[in-house]
Amino acid sequence: MRLSVVVPCFRSEATLTELAERLESSLSSLLTSKILRDYEVLFVIDGSPDGTASLACGLAKTHPKIRVLELIRDFGQHNALVAGIRAARFDTVVTMDDDLQHPPEEIHRLIERMRESAADLIYALPETEEHGPFRSTASQFVKASLALAGVPNAKSVGAFRAFRTELREGFATVTDPLVNLDVLLSWVTTRVDTVTVSMDWRSVGRSGYTFRSLVRHTMNMVTGYGIVPLKLATWLGFVSGFFGLVLLTIVLIQHFTGATTIPGFTTTIAAISIFAGAQMVTIGIIGEYLGRQHFRSMQRPMYVVRHSTQED
Repeated sequence: MRLSVVVPCFRSEATLTELAERLESSLSSLLTSKILRDYEVLFVIDGSPDGTASLACGLAKTHPKIRVLELIRDFGQHNALVAGIRAARFDTVVTMDDDLQHPPEEIHRLIERMRESAADLIYALPETEEHGPFRSTASQFVKASLALAGVPNAKSVGAFRAFRTELREGFATVTDPLVNLDVLLSWVTTRVDTVTVSMDWRSVGRSGYTFRSLVRHTMNMVTGYGIVPLKLATWLGFVSGFFGLVLLTIVLIQHFTGATTIPGFTTTIAAISIFAGAQMVTIGIIGEYLGRQHFRSMQRPMYVVRHSTQED
């Protein structure tokens, strides 16, 4: 196996040097033990306003396996990940954070599980929760939004993951600026597994994900990669139409039994009930068509070939 480790970096001055040294130590030992044939480390600098870029370039000069990809501005973590994945040269990719919460010494567990299970994608699950209660709760909301976006293994997703580089062919043409890597990977493979690893608490700084940004990210997942709101509108239309017919039936019964004495009441209520229900159902149907166009605009792959043989 040849491995590309992709690390999105933002305000990483305090951790990047230690991360580079630990990566070199861990991955070199995997080379010595013949688990890896070769490796590279890609530091993707996501428009960091501090000295992270210059530090990374300095590390690349002293660590020949390190490559640096500096983005022109802050595009976001998942955009930086996609940039690094598209630049990866080897057949397997590991993604991890830059804050040392994902120990480089645990990478071998991801690789071993991939070999054992023949999965295309491996997520690392922490032995113990490495975030505080607030962040953990927020993460659960994000995972719930991924489930609504159609990610079947949403409960297991995480930033520490390993997958076969060939999966990137399934989202090679995606240009969505609100991209989510886990959604993209779910388009391509269902062969997903997990492995439990030891993760560390953040020792320097704090997460760049605030409550506001997590809420925004959740809404992007729900509205950007799924049509749950449109389906809710469709069902609301059918429910409104059903209750409209029930109400119309009640009003007609009251009219013919003489319980209604207000002139024009029956006609008014009947018209409102029928047309309100018809409008909601129509809106729901239009929403279904919009949802289909939305899926087409995502450029989801029709297919991705894993292997092919042909005669010369």
